[in-house]
Amino acid sequence: MSELAKKQCTPCKGGVPPLNEDQIARLLKQVPGWSIEKGHLCRNITFPDFAKALKFVNRIGALAEEQGHHPDIYLAWGRVKLELWTHKIDGLTESDFIFAAKSNELL
Repeated sequence: MSELAKKQCTPCKGGVPPLNEDQIARLLKQVPGWSIEKGHLCRNITFPDFAKALKFVNRIGALAEEQGHHPDIYLAWGRVKLELWTHKIDGLTESDFIFAAKSNELL
């Protein structure tokens, strides 16, 4: 388990600055398979069929409720896209990367 995956997401109350480019680059190295797209942390995952993709989405949903951190989830036949950012500050926080690391552990 990665160091990030061992941490817990912290709800953002707003009023905090988003991570800067250097911080994002450092954390991005710790979450293989993820990329930055339009300021959001994203991952596209393929599965052999719809059922396995749906099973993963359900596991992500349970993780989101447990962590109090909710990604945008896109489900299609054999594909899932996760998109993370902290809505209250319209930017990225460490919690986004923690959730990404925990998501990687579910694969």
